[in-house]
Amino acid sequence: MRVLLIGSGGREHALAWKLAQSPLLETLFIAPGNPGTALCGTNVSIDVTRHAEVIAFCVKERIGLVVVGPEAPLVAGLVDELEASGIKAFGPSKAAARLEGSKAFTKELCVEAGIPTAAYARFTECEAAKAYVRAQGAPIVVKADGLAAGKGVVVAETVEQALAAVEDNLGGGVPGAEIVIEECMFGEEASFFALVDGTNAVALASAQDHKRVGDGDTGPNTGGMGAYSPAPVVTAEIEARVMAEIINPTVEAMARRGTPFKGVLFAGLMITATGPKLIEYNTRFGDPECEVLMPRLKSDLLALLLSTVEGRLSTASLDWREEAALTVVFAARGYPAKPQTGTVIGSLEKATAMTGVTVFHAGTKRRNDGVLVANGGRVLAVTGMAATIKEARDRAYEAVHAIDWPGGFYRNDIGFRAL
Repeated sequence: MRVLLIGSGGREHALAWKLAQSPLLETLFIAPGNPGTALCGTNVSIDVTRHAEVIAFCVKERIGLVVVGPEAPLVAGLVDELEASGIKAFGPSKAAARLEGSKAFTKELCVEAGIPTAAYARFTECEAAKAYVRAQGAPIVVKADGLAAGKGVVVAETVEQALAAVEDNLGGGVPGAEIVIEECMFGEEASFFALVDGTNAVALASAQDHKRVGDGDTGPNTGGMGAYSPAPVVTAEIEARVMAEIINPTVEAMARRGTPFKGVLFAGLMITATGPKLIEYNTRFGDPECEVLMPRLKSDLLALLLSTVEGRLSTASLDWREEAALTVVFAARGYPAKPQTGTVIGSLEKATAMTGVTVFHAGTKRRNDGVLVANGGRVLAVTGMAATIKEARDRAYEAVHAIDWPGGFYRNDIGFRAL
């Protein structure tokens, strides 16, 4: 099968790495890809925001399946246009991608389907939102309604912080701007993934990521500074409850609305004293979670994605390696505010040669002279696999230390919750 993978980050390198192992794969194209995905297939220069250009490429190259990695093309309706042209695509429709594209939509669906989540209110007017914050007090959570690349959430510890977040989102008078303000839930966060074919949902695996930029979960939120899988807090009992109380009711509610969900459903969870509650949904593989899920997956990823697209998940087989995986994100100095790009990355081959280590490229590029340089905020995801999370962490950090990149930084405590 000839496959086109959309995206250019660490998630897409992990997906390309796993897809390249499938006996079903004939040719893999990645648009636009990065230097890491170039090791797994052929990078192609397509403007993925121009859907007609993507469709024309698929027709020309006889693409049998398009795999959409990031959220923006999903919310923009790329899957709808591909399917209307007779091209199979993995990912939700534009209507179903609203589960990620609009936090207000997801909260409404939770109320409709009885899904456990935080109490909330939605606002388009700045002063009304500020009055609500003052009445509720802190801690409290302020979320931008639309896509924000993992950085649109402020967990305000004081009323002043919450008011500032409201002002940032609504104070400019941007037409259509909306926020959701939620109660602050307490417990341990986890990420949970399930494949959904419109009717059937199959649990994938759990992970935990580290969103804040600094050690000890300090500093601003980022797209993720590291992750590990499986998440010890997601026991077999918790997984069963997540499927029964959160995932399956969501699948049923979306089907009832006439917008069945197909793709990967990524539930951000809070494991509270009374059980799992939904924080929010993403409608694609997580990043950096994908960089720990793919090394642990034994099953053929391409076969699983095809089963999802074709509505055959009820007969799909899913196997995982017993080992744990942990990834450390190597980010450019200045991230997440103003990452420094163009700095040279050396000695990567030392890390990739280590046993149990895989280095996934995210924000990298090669100069005309072939030298690898930083080209984004999160630049590399260095993943270790071993029998335990501690051993996987040790392997990942040994590999990180082998990379010669003075222009980068990383957290030193990835996996501390599990250990």
